[in-house]
Amino acid sequence: MTARRWLLLGALPLAAAAQAAPDTRAGEQVYARCVACHALAYDRVGPLHCGLLGRRAGSVPGFAYSEAMKHAGLTWDEKTLDRFLAGPMKVVPGTAMTYDGIPDAKERRDLIAYLRQAGDSPQCRASK
Repeated sequence: MTARRWLLLGALPLAAAAQAAPDTRAGEQVYARCVACHALAYDRVGPLHCGLLGRRAGSVPGFAYSEAMKHAGLTWDEKTLDRFLAGPMKVVPGTAMTYDGIPDAKERRDLIAYLRQAGDSPQCRASK
């Protein structure tokens, strides 16, 4: 085998590790940063997160969203949420969310996996 091929084969485990399955336990730890403003089943300073995936941005009834979020035209899926979490103010300029975002891609994947799982939790089912 050529040296180049060995180098490429040696990089495969690193690439696979970077795309490892999301860890919902780690995602729950990332979510701990969010609870200053958000909760799963009720509104706080920020809107509730139960039912987030698949929901249109700015659409929780009774929550006082910024005009920017109301008119963002986003639907929260994994791709959109990943972009938003990386830089909220870049994705929705004028958002009232003042958190700078989560720069680490694995942390974002873990958090999104946690939110997906939490959406099926008894806590979220009870809030419907």
